[in-house]
Amino acid sequence: QPQLVESGGGLVRPGESLRLSCAGSGLIFRVLDMGWYRQAPGKERELVATNTIYGYSNYADSVKDRFTISRDNAKNMVYLQMKSLKPEDTAVYICNANSTVTHGKYWGQGTQVTVSS
Repeated sequence: QPQLVESGGGLVRPGESLRLSCAGSGLIFRVLDMGWYRQAPGKERELVATNTIYGYSNYADSVKDRFTISRDNAKNMVYLQMKSLKPEDTAVYICNANSTVTHGKYWGQGTQVTVSS
């Protein structure tokens, strides 16, 4: 059964950094376009960053130059390095995988990131 499990969330102060991890099982990462989304209370889910099987990355304007998505296909892992965190980055961060072969879409359960002084 394909599964994505996020980790690394927590409570940090504004300006601090955090790295999120997403571990996949039952999936072949090299054929997956990966992404991170986030959802804050009362708001819709929004795309944070994507990384394609060709290594291209895209970011939401609100996180450009602060967040970096990366992946390790051999370990079935995708990461989101977040720096200079702001209170408005507070949300549940959710890992997403889209198969370029089967077009299946997979979601993790999310990890909470809270940025507060």
